[in-house]
Amino acid sequence: MKRALKVIVGLPLVAFLRVTHSLRENLRRIYAHAALSADVSGSLPASLVALGRISVYGTGNVKFGEDILLYPEVHLETQEEASIHLGDGVVISRGAHIVAMAGVSIGNGSMIGEYSSIRDANHRRADGVAIRQAGHTAKPITIGREVWIGRGVTILGGVIIGDGATVGANAVVTRDVPAGTTVAGVPAVPIHSRKSPV
Repeated sequence: MKRALKVIVGLPLVAFLRVTHSLRENLRRIYAHAALSADVSGSLPASLVALGRISVYGTGNVKFGEDILLYPEVHLETQEEASIHLGDGVVISRGAHIVAMAGVSIGNGSMIGEYSSIRDANHRRADGVAIRQAGHTAKPITIGREVWIGRGVTILGGVIIGDGATVGANAVVTRDVPAGTTVAGVPAVPIHSRKSPV
């Protein structure tokens, strides 16, 4: 009896869900775009595609270029006077975190891999003061054009990554990366360089 009921109800429901898949996906994107627009301080280009909910914390001072693609669960956070600037054609994959207390800029066409962390600030240590109350130091991060940041990369404050550079998966970037250079490891070191960065 239960099996027959599953077939009677389940098959039409599956067929309905298949037929309405595109409509549901479009509605999900429209909702995600509207929610993001409500959470940021500036305007949001119509060409931006958000494939799911994007978390925005702090001041919401995020500036978006055209044709950006954001995967679900991206975390964007700005504090104090800092801003995040995303150039045209930037792709940010699922679960990436971008936190700005001084400023983060990502150039046109750059791609950020899943679960990467781009944070321009570090906690301070002070004798007799709990780390939570000791404040932070912050230095801006600049990522050039057509940069490929692999999955799980960490980029620390003050780093400049040149145009056309590649950062291998799970690397920790503690110093500048020249244009056209591929870096990998902890800490990240150069492993290859191209003559034409872009």
